[in-house]
Amino acid sequence: MRANLRLLLSLRVLPWRVARFYWRARRHALRSADHFSLASAARPAELAQLLTLAEGREAVVELGTGTAWSAIALALDDRARQIVSYDPSVRAEREAYLDLAGRQARERIELRAEPDTRGPHLGDPPVQLLFIDSEHQREPVLAAFRTWRDALAPDAVAVFHDYTHPDYPGVREAVVELGLAGWEVGGVFVWRAP
Repeated sequence: MRANLRLLLSLRVLPWRVARFYWRARRHALRSADHFSLASAARPAELAQLLTLAEGREAVVELGTGTAWSAIALALDDRARQIVSYDPSVRAEREAYLDLAGRQARERIELRAEPDTRGPHLGDPPVQLLFIDSEHQREPVLAAFRTWRDALAPDAVAVFHDYTHPDYPGVREAVVELGLAGWEVGGVFVWRAP
């Protein structure tokens, strides 16, 4: 009971549609013993920060789909937003969460079962927000950012998830090696393209 109350209180930072999805998705994950989603999904405060950074940005690329909670939240937050999400590991559980999102949100999420280093497809629009949340080791983070850097629109933002997480020092190491001047907020590192 206390855990549910804490979760409800934490959801107050999210837009209503996103909070409703998060509540339903977490309930589904608990009932279906989907421990992966429960452990890996961005927490409400992190998600709120990502949505704030995404404001006004319609072309979003997510690296690391997992079970698609973040992609769904981005789609639910802005009905004009298109999300392309890369992950070579397709998790069977994610279809249930996409069903919870509803048809309108689902239609604006393109899932690509490809490595994040494959880069954009011919004809893809310039990326306005790049959310890096795939592998958390230094070398893969470096490779992912270098692959996508030239695909970023002017004034785009790149968001590195788990930047301050003690279990994933590779994210911070990659940001330092890249020499990116940005800021840390809510556990993520944000870099703005010139």
